[in-house]
Amino acid sequence: MGGFSTLSSPKPWRHHHQNPIIPNHPTTNKIPVHFTPPLSKKPKPFSCFALDSSKHPTPPLVVVGSANADIYVEIDRLPKEGETVSAKTGQTLAGGKGANQAVCGGKLEYPTYFVGQVGKDAHGKLITEALEGGGVFLDYLAAVDEAPTGHAVVMLQAGGQNSIIIVGGANMACWPESLSQEDLEVVKNAGIVLLQREIPDSVNIQVAKATRSARVPVILDAGGVDAPIPLELLKFIDILSPNETELARLTNMPTESFEQISQAVGECHKMGVKQVLVKLGDKGSILFTEGEEPIRQPIISAPKVIDTTGAGDTFTAAFAVALVEGKSKIECLKFAGMQSYIPVYYSLWYNKLRLTKSVMIFQLQLLHSVFK
Repeated sequence: MGGFSTLSSPKPWRHHHQNPIIPNHPTTNKIPVHFTPPLSKKPKPFSCFALDSSKHPTPPLVVVGSANADIYVEIDRLPKEGETVSAKTGQTLAGGKGANQAVCGGKLEYPTYFVGQVGKDAHGKLITEALEGGGVFLDYLAAVDEAPTGHAVVMLQAGGQNSIIIVGGANMACWPESLSQEDLEVVKNAGIVLLQREIPDSVNIQVAKATRSARVPVILDAGGVDAPIPLELLKFIDILSPNETELARLTNMPTESFEQISQAVGECHKMGVKQVLVKLGDKGSILFTEGEEPIRQPIISAPKVIDTTGAGDTFTAAFAVALVEGKSKIECLKFAGMQSYIPVYYSLWYNKLRLTKSVMIFQLQLLHSVFK
C-alpha cells in the first residue's frame, strides 16, 4: 500500500444527504433508533424469508468499508513468473468487501446504509449506481477529489477459485484523523455494524469505539490488508469473522483441522475476542463462543461451483441480518450458509452469473425451510 504516499493529505470526511452522483436517491435527515424502510425503496425480485418489516420496526444494518471496481478476468490457471496467459473473458464490475456486504443486506430487503468513499471518476459512478440498484442507502457515501476509486484485479480460475490483487485508492486515503460525532451518528443508531480491513484501521477503531458506547454489536470481517489486527480494535468488536487463511495469519498457527482451528481461536479469545465466526469454504463454518461448545454448520452444496467471489462477504452479511433480527446462533449460521449458496445474487457480481430458474427456485425453497 506504499503507493498512497503520493496522494494529497486527508480532508475532513462527511456524509452526503444528497449524493452527488445519484441525486434522486431517497434520504433521511436523521436516522431514528428504530428504523422502518421507506416505501420508496425499489422492489426486490426475491423476498427475505427472515424479515417481516411490516410487523416490527428494524434498526438498520450499517456497513463501514470498502468499495472497489473489480477488473475481472477468467483464466485456466495463474501465470508463472515471467509468463503471459490469455483470459477467456474480462470485464469491470462493482465490488469490494464492504460494498458486497451492503448489497447483501439490501438484496435481503433489510434497511442498509453504506459508509465509505469513492473517487469522482467513472469507477465511482459504477459503484454508486450498483449500490443504489442493490437497495442500499447512500447518505453516508462520500465522493473525494484527492484519490481514485479503489479497484481490484480478480483472477477466476477453473473450478471457481479466485486470486485477488487490491489497490486501495479512496478506500485507504482521504479519511480524517477524527470522525465527527455527526458522522458517527449513523453507527450509533444501527442495529448492527459490519467492518472489514480494506479501510484504515484508525477508521475501524473509531467506529468500533462509538458502537461500543452505544451498545451496538460489531462484526469485523478479517479480510483485507495483510497485517496484524490492532489489539485496540479487537477489544471493541463483538464477533471476529476470518476464513482459515486469515485465522492462521492472525495467530501464526496452523488451521488445517478442527483441532488446530480450535486452538487458533483460543488465541483469539486471549486477545479479547469473545466470539469467532470461522468461514471454512467448502467445509462450511464454525461459530466459537468463549465458554460454550462450538456450533458447526456444514456447507450447502451447489450443483456446480461457478465463482466463489463474494461468498464470504455474503455469508458474513447474511449472518448479521439474521442476528439483528433476533434469530438463534444456529439459525443465523443456517441462514448465512444458504445465502452464500448463490453468493453473487446478493453481491455486486450477480449479473455475470447464468443461473437457471430451477436453481433459483431451489434456493428459495431452502430458505423457506428454515424461516417458514
